[in-house]
Amino acid sequence: MESISENTLPVGKPKWLKVKLPIGQKYTELRGLVDNYKLNTICASGSCPNMGECWGEGTATFMILGNICTRSCGFCGVKTGRPETVDWDEPEKVARSIKIMKIKHAVITSVDRDDLKDMGSIIWLETVQAIRRMNPNTTLETLIPDFQGNTRNIDRIVEANPEVVSHNMETVRRLTREVRIQAKYDKSLEVLRYLKEKGIRRTKSGIMLGLGETEVEVIETMQDIRNQNVDIITIGQYLQPSKKHLPVKEYITPEQFEKYEKIGKEMGFRHVESGALVRSSYHAEKHIL
Repeated sequence: MESISENTLPVGKPKWLKVKLPIGQKYTELRGLVDNYKLNTICASGSCPNMGECWGEGTATFMILGNICTRSCGFCGVKTGRPETVDWDEPEKVARSIKIMKIKHAVITSVDRDDLKDMGSIIWLETVQAIRRMNPNTTLETLIPDFQGNTRNIDRIVEANPEVVSHNMETVRRLTREVRIQAKYDKSLEVLRYLKEKGIRRTKSGIMLGLGETEVEVIETMQDIRNQNVDIITIGQYLQPSKKHLPVKEYITPEQFEKYEKIGKEMGFRHVESGALVRSSYHAEKHIL
């Protein structure tokens, strides 16, 4: 999968990237709840292409610690800048909304909060604990930042003990500095390894394609992730959130995604989600099995 230049990109998106508009009563209900409680979902903030499908089925990914990130990754649609003050009532708000929505499996993620001494890990712990108290039958996935590799902060996630803990590599080693800017490839691998060593039952990571990586690099990254005993991997197509973000260098074909799925299964991943519209929390409810 050699990357191709921007000048040779087809005009418009290929047919396999057509996204259905979010419709339906359930979607409308969830939209109202999110707006009413002023909750931040990565579905909306990150312009996820699966928002209509997931919300229509009554599932959503909640983003805690505000909607302004301290990092400026070249791929991400979330705002970057100086975050607002931490809302210490947020854990109860999220837990209450999950109860109202009758969500059976919730995914929690957050912006990076490098401005905080604990990098937001205390709110992370309190959010999971609040959800557990109010929704004892709800299973959880936490999609966490790297916390700069600080094990004291990561230990709070371990203490919370969600069914799945996810941390995304996002891209291959060569492109990490350009794509993730403040993050480091090996530090993310260390986070994934540490989580497993500390007893997290299911660990997960994701990468996006179309930023100029080669097939060899993708397979190397998949193997690096698997070498940390990670159970689940998601592989999707990068879509440019705005003209200010990194351009799409290549649209990966469905056949190529199928090839990566096969390779991932041969590597020993328990679950492999590989497709153009796959995102971190896609089919998340299946990953606890």
